[in-house]
Amino acid sequence: MAGGHGRANETVLLFRSQLQARGLAPATINRRLAALRSLVKLARTLGLITWVLEVEGVRTEPYRDTRGPGHAGFRQLLAGLDGRIDPKAIRDRALLRLLYDLGLRRAEVVGLDVEDVDLLAETVAVLGKGRTQKVTLTLPPATRAALAEWLTVRGMQFGPLFTSLDRASRGRRLSGMGLYLVVRQIGERVNLRVRPHGLRHAAITRALDLTGGDIRSVQKFSRHKDVRLLQRYDDNRQDLGGAVARRVAADAEIKVAQTALVVSKDLIEVPVSEETGASG
Repeated sequence: MAGGHGRANETVLLFRSQLQARGLAPATINRRLAALRSLVKLARTLGLITWVLEVEGVRTEPYRDTRGPGHAGFRQLLAGLDGRIDPKAIRDRALLRLLYDLGLRRAEVVGLDVEDVDLLAETVAVLGKGRTQKVTLTLPPATRAALAEWLTVRGMQFGPLFTSLDRASRGRRLSGMGLYLVVRQIGERVNLRVRPHGLRHAAITRALDLTGGDIRSVQKFSRHKDVRLLQRYDDNRQDLGGAVARRVAADAEIKVAQTALVVSKDLIEVPVSEETGASG
C-alpha cells in the first residue's frame, strides 16, 4: 500500500469507523478486519511489505439472548410446513431439523455434501467452526427421516446436500444468506421473527433444560470449545440475575413494611402535647 505502515493503519481505522457508522454487528466488523490482517500478514510473509496492521477489532458483548424462539417456536415453524409435500417444503423441513435437532451453525449446514450423510449408519459428517477435519454426529430418527425424504427428491448424486430452488440459481449450493432467508420466511408465515442461529440457541437452551443443566454433556452436543459460553446459556436459562433481583426487591418491601409499622406504632403511643390543650 502506498504510504507504508502509518497510512495503512490510518486507512483501516477509517474503514472500521465507516463499518461502525453503518450499524454493522461487532462480529461482522471483526471478521472483515481479520480478513485484512490475514492479507497483510501474507504479503509480509512473501516479502512484499515489512509491516503489519495494528488496528484492533471492535469490542463484542456476550450473548444477551440465548433462548432463541424456544422449543415451542421450533414446533411452530415445523407446523408451518405441515401438509406440504412440495420439494421446497421437504428441503426446508430437513434444514430446520439440522439447525435445531443437532444445533448446527448456518455455515455447517450449507457446507454439507451428499456424501457427508450416511443414512444406513444414521450419521452426518460436519465441518465445525474453526475445525480442519469433519466430525461425525449421530442423526436422531426424526432428523434422519427428514434428510431421507429430501434426498429422495434431490437425488443421491454427489454435490451440495442443499441446493437453491429459486429459478435464477436452481441447482447451486444454498448459500448462508439463502438459508437465512429461508428460515426468516418460514418464521414470518407463522408470525415469528427467527434466524438460523436462533434455532441453535433454542436447541442448546432446551438441551440444558432436558439434562438439568449438565453443562459437560451439552458441550458434546453444542461442540463449544469454551465451556464458559455454555455457563452463560445456563445463567440466562435460569435467569439467575432476575431471581436475585426479585429477592432483593421483596426484601426491600419487607423492610419498608416493617419500618411503616414501627412508625405507626410510635405515632399511636406518643402522648398528645399539653400545648394543644388536650389531656395527656
